[in-house]
Amino acid sequence: MSRWCDLKGIGMENLSRRQFGQGTLASLLTFSLLESLFDCDAFAAEIKPDVVRWLNRVNEMSQDLRDERLKQLEWQAKIEELFAQADLPELMKYVEFEKLTANLKLADRGEKSLRFNFQAIDGTPQRLVFGKQIFALKKGSSVVPHGHNNMATAFLILKGQFRGRHYDRIEDQAEHMIIRPTIDRQFGVGECSTVSDFKDNVHWFQSVADEPAFILNIHVLGVNPGSKLPTGRVYVDPNGEKLSDGLVRARRIKHDEANKLYG
Repeated sequence: MSRWCDLKGIGMENLSRRQFGQGTLASLLTFSLLESLFDCDAFAAEIKPDVVRWLNRVNEMSQDLRDERLKQLEWQAKIEELFAQADLPELMKYVEFEKLTANLKLADRGEKSLRFNFQAIDGTPQRLVFGKQIFALKKGSSVVPHGHNNMATAFLILKGQFRGRHYDRIEDQAEHMIIRPTIDRQFGVGECSTVSDFKDNVHWFQSVADEPAFILNIHVLGVNPGSKLPTGRVYVDPNGEKLSDGLVRARRIKHDEANKLYG
């Protein structure tokens, strides 16, 4: 670019055709390079290696769970420990959170699921064992009460405040699920919780912050190969009949009813 800045000083009459051609070519190449860098987002904020290593550990533990090298309760304990170590600012850059949530319109009820990819930088796993999404909620909205079949999941609070409730799944009945409350507390930024077939299987998270709130969710499927139940969510109404020993007979319901009652 300095060639063009110097034109006035040297005078156009002293600029040879060869010099002019070299200057033009250099400028075009510079412009082309800058355009390519912007196209591939090379000027995006640099991601620190620690968060890439963190993602690899999450992926490795989830693979160990799928391969039955880790039991579900062990996975819950290890993932909670690992999630507690997450560098949230770096993680949010890694998922391009600002771009993902720009001009976001939240759902009137329940959560809005945001699909994303981790930035494809050196060390990022080419294949993830777990599914992933970010839940976005307005104040008062909920990830509605539901249990899980053949799944292990984890929540990490990215922004906002939640009232989080968990229940152990004690017994399945034709039209009900017998559950026992295990957790009922506030969850803030950086806090996490987990679910498995054996512990805290049912959960319900309600946003209580004035600002939009966000949860990173990961889920590993097929963690109980011997199960005959269909893999997925099982929606329940936890405000059911109170039984002895703190148990609740929760009615099985469909998603639409759960969203109407608790979304």
